[in-house]
Amino acid sequence: LLYIVQTALEVGFLYALVAMALFLSYRILDIADLTTDGAFVLGAAVSVTVTAAGHPFLAIPAAMVAGACAGFVTAFLQTRLGVPSILAGIVTNTGLYTVNLMVMGWSSNVSLLKDDTIFSLFRTTGIGGKWYETVLAGGVTILMAVLLVLFLGTRLGLSIRATGDNRDMVRASSVNPTFTITVGLCVSNALTALSGAAVGQMQKTIDINGGTGVVVIGLACLIIGETVVGRGNVVRGMAAVMAGSII
Repeated sequence: LLYIVQTALEVGFLYALVAMALFLSYRILDIADLTTDGAFVLGAAVSVTVTAAGHPFLAIPAAMVAGACAGFVTAFLQTRLGVPSILAGIVTNTGLYTVNLMVMGWSSNVSLLKDDTIFSLFRTTGIGGKWYETVLAGGVTILMAVLLVLFLGTRLGLSIRATGDNRDMVRASSVNPTFTITVGLCVSNALTALSGAAVGQMQKTIDINGGTGVVVIGLACLIIGETVVGRGNVVRGMAAVMAGSII
């Protein structure tokens, strides 16, 4: 039973980042972003590849930047080329399959069995004992939740929230909705890539099809969490996605 609880917390915290990303795109921006599956694998691929090169800590921000680039492409298709949001996500997701293969050295899977990861390095500190993976996963997820809450409370964050509610009103207030949508999708996909990066390093392997169904998992986490915790402000939303992911 203890092992089940430990595993649920470890995986739950890491996949809560995906639910957090979907909270931003689906709930706040009101955009059906289907880039999630591809961005998750992209984050994992970049993370595992950079870690294999001997830079496990650099792998995390590198994966987030790659995810943000994927979000930018989706936003560009929507805002500049007029592609519907669902189709834009599908196009980017499809294109990322080849990009992910390229990042992984044209191999369908990459392993880190003999390489140090952030989890193995954190274990050497002795913090958390046998629960070191849970402590690190929880710490990363809670930190990102706090940063996202703070970000959505800034002027830009409030503009992003307003864009999801009423784009015409935002445009009338001299705020460019194209910019706010782009920033929102970049942040969203950076969080998804962070989740993939952490999962890849924890499992020490990544498969090109490892992101299949991630968007469904994230939405399930979001819906379950909101059913249990309820919907309300951003802080409650963060609590809901974490609770739903663990459940």
